Formats: sequence, C-alpha cells, structure tokens
Amino acid sequence: MTTAPAVIGELARSLDARDVLAPLRERFLLPEGVVYLDGNSLGPLPAAVPPVLTEVVHRQWGTDLIRSWNTHGWWEAPTRIGDAVGRLIGAAPGQTVAGDSTSVQLFTALNAAASLRPGRPLLVTDPGHFPTDRYLADAVARGRGLEVRGVRPAELEAFLAGEGDRVAVVSYSPVDYRTGELYDMESLTRAAHRAGALVLWDLCHAAGAFPLAVDELAVDLAVGCGYKFLSGGPGAPAFLYVARRHHASLETPLTGWTGHADPFGLGAHYTPAEGVARARIGTPPILSLLALEAALTAFDGVDLHRVRAKSLSLTGFLIRCAEELLPLGFEVVTPVEPARRASHVSLRHPHAYGLVRALADQGVVADMRAPDLLRFGVNALYTTHRDVLTAVLRLRDLVSTAAYDPTPHRPGAVT
Repeated sequence: MTTAPAVIGELARSLDARDVLAPLRERFLLPEGVVYLDGNSLGPLPAAVPPVLTEVVHRQWGTDLIRSWNTHGWWEAPTRIGDAVGRLIGAAPGQTVAGDSTSVQLFTALNAAASLRPGRPLLVTDPGHFPTDRYLADAVARGRGLEVRGVRPAELEAFLAGEGDRVAVVSYSPVDYRTGELYDMESLTRAAHRAGALVLWDLCHAAGAFPLAVDELAVDLAVGCGYKFLSGGPGAPAFLYVARRHHASLETPLTGWTGHADPFGLGAHYTPAEGVARARIGTPPILSLLALEAALTAFDGVDLHRVRAKSLSLTGFLIRCAEELLPLGFEVVTPVEPARRASHVSLRHPHAYGLVRALADQGVVADMRAPDLLRFGVNALYTTHRDVLTAVLRLRDLVSTAAYDPTPHRPGAVT
C-alpha cells in the first residue's frame, strides 16, 4: 500500500500535537535545520551542560583549584553521579559508580563476575554482541583460564539445560545494536540464575531510552555508557552497577588508589573500600563527570514509561513511513512487534553507507552498520514524528533521483 505524503504528514502533525513530552525538546541545543537521528551513538548537547562547564572551568578549577575536591564535591562525584544514573536504571542508591570508559567497566565487571563463581569455566556472550563486548570477553577468558561460548539470547535456555552448571557469567545486551531488537531481560536473567550463573547486562543502548529495573529483576552487574541516550558528551564516563548482595565479595581486577578503603593513607597494600566504591580505579575525570551530571538533569521530572510510549510511537511511525513511502530496495529489519522493539529502526539497503552520507548532506544525521544497515535512532526527549517523516522523505528523494554516490570512499573515522 502506498500512502500520499500529505496524509502521513497530517498524521505526524496530529501525533506531535498530542505529545506531552514535546516541551522537553527545549532542554537540548539542537542545530537549526538538522534532523538528528543518531542520538543512539552520540546524544545532542543538553542546554544545562555549557553553563556548568563554564562554572567548573573558570571558578572551580580556575579559582578554587585543588580545594574543589572538597569544597565542590569532586571526590564524591563518581558515586553521586552513579546514583543519578542508578535512578534511571532502577537501582537503589549505593550500587552504581560512574567514571572510566565502557571498556574498563566491562573488563571490571566480567572479571568480578567470574571471581564470584569460581570453578565454573564458561563465559557466555552473544556472538552478535557489540565488538568491544566480545573482545573483552575473550581477553578476560584468556586471563582467567576460561572458555568463551557464543550463545544467542534465543538459544540460552537450551544451552543452559546442557551446560548450565559450568557457566560462570552470561554477558548480554537487552538491545541488538544493529537491528534494534529488544530482548527479554527478565526471562534471560532468571534462566541464568536457575543455572547458578551470574548475569552482566550492557545497557549502553537502554539506559535513558526506556524504563529499567535492575534491582527488581535481580540483575547481578550492569554497565553502560554516558554518551548515547544520557547525552553526557563524546567519550562521557561509563557506569558500573553491582547489586548490593555482591559487594562484600566483590573483587575487582584493577585495584586503583581511589577504590582503597583509606585512599589518602597511602598504605603499602590494597584494602578495598566498602560497597561499590571499591570499583573506583583512578583519579576521576572531573570535567566529563560533571558534564554528565548536568546532562542527566534533562531527565528531571520525566516519567520513563512515557518516554517508552513515545519511543514506540516514533519507531512504529518510522516503520510505517518506510513501508509506505520508500521505493523497492529497502527492508525493515527491526521487529514490528512493539514488545520486541527498542529505540532505533534499521533498514537494509545495499547502498547503506552512500545513503547515510547523502542524507547528512541533506540535513538528516543517521548512521549505518556494516555491511548494509541504515540505522535511525529516536529519543523521545527531543525527536518528533515530523523529524521521522522528514528523514524518510529525503531518503526517498535521494533514491528516486539517484542523487547519491552508491559506493563512496569509507574513511577510517566513524561517521
């Protein structure tokens, strides 16, 4: 079925007019004339961040200097901001710490989980996991004498039925970073626990995008980045969640000085701090941590269930636009069923990279995943249905007029 753009345009206006989250768009400094559908790679700049950074650079660092570790709460920033993230992922205070990169947090979490299940030789991960997750699983397995098994989420229960008593940790993401498919965290966590294994969730594509309940689901450990849906800025610090029941036995592989029970005592031997603070490693990156803290204020007073409802409306509308407005040659690979759909929609096309490059020239910023997926991320805090329609119409025009290079040179840098 083909729908006239005017008809679907009227639907977009109607949906946006009823959007109770529409005022939240003012919390972001979005460039004029740009449709931004890549916030699942790098969130846009929240309006609260520039004044905070100005204050931190000019007064806290520039004037108060080293005294700011105490007078402005720099020392407590990793746990304070960790708790702010914790509120978005369903974690009670005292279980989340922010700082270091996603890779470092994953390395810490995988090692810690394995140490909590000694004698179990298998580390299970998704063979379709983001590369860093797979690379680090291999690295941790090499260092600890474990074996990595690639098991897709849909196959986990069957795998555990045969080898569950040998599995130390299951490491998954609730969202397929390529297709946007949403997996069932609750059932997968329960399956792992029935086998006596721990579960580590990578929440990079989930935190801030929809409600999470890590405490309620009895999640063991979780990590996530600060620069996607949390909009903390390029390279923003990542976070690590460790359920309170594991704190007393938690062993971290990187025993840095800020995770010491008495960091300023300068003792010869490491004694871990109480609670999740022992997962602190090096001196915290204060500028980026405080930028993330300011960015998180974009969620103040926001009901994540409403965020989820609007996100489903946006992705559902995008799928409809793609199916009804785009010419032949495109395939929607994101699940149509709402319960299986996260916060981005992926379309398959053999010229994905060339089309994404051409869309950027037309003021629509999306991204692609090799070899042939165009990926459109939505964020209910600022994306509109009109944004979605504009992106699809410009994509249609590019293909209809062949106004793009189907095989552009691919530089080494990420687009």
